[in-house]
Amino acid sequence: MTTDRYPHPPLENLPEDIRNAILAVQEKSGFVPNVFLALARRPAEWRAFFAYHDALMDPASVGRSSNLSKGDREMIVTVTSAANQCVYCVVAHGALLRIFEKKPLVADQVAVNYRKADITPRQRAILDFAMKVCNASHTVEDADFEALHAHGLDDEDIWDIASITAFFGLSNRVASFSSMMPNPEFYLLGRTPRKPKTEG
Repeated sequence: MTTDRYPHPPLENLPEDIRNAILAVQEKSGFVPNVFLALARRPAEWRAFFAYHDALMDPASVGRSSNLSKGDREMIVTVTSAANQCVYCVVAHGALLRIFEKKPLVADQVAVNYRKADITPRQRAILDFAMKVCNASHTVEDADFEALHAHGLDDEDIWDIASITAFFGLSNRVASFSSMMPNPEFYLLGRTPRKPKTEG
């Protein structure tokens, strides 16, 4: 599936580093998420986008520790992407959220109304802050930091929450205006337990 407005460039025409990165994703996932091909039409932006993405979503890749889990991060993306009405990011990151949290229902719940979802009070506080950054960042005040400190999150964690929200605000808008649609594979990921591999 390609974007409606911007055709994906042929894989063989891409710079070697980007082509190899995409092939590695395909080998790991079994398919190539459309975002990797859609953004590859501008190689410099592709590299910058995924470097920032990886630094935020996998801080260990840049030698940084964090109190936010991978599930927490994907939850932030899913909730704020729903607020921004981005189909691609809600479906794709909702799939990752289900996998990391090992909860097949959680992505649908948080995308519709995280306040009624089966999540922890800590996660709800994270999402309250993320949504404030998403919708009214100019109103953030010290009391918002204090609410997160009460759940054991420090100022660097709060930076992460805000930066993930802001970064995916960019991603949401690029995906939406370009009519980027999620791969069909994302819809089913994490909804049912994986069957154990049989030896034969």
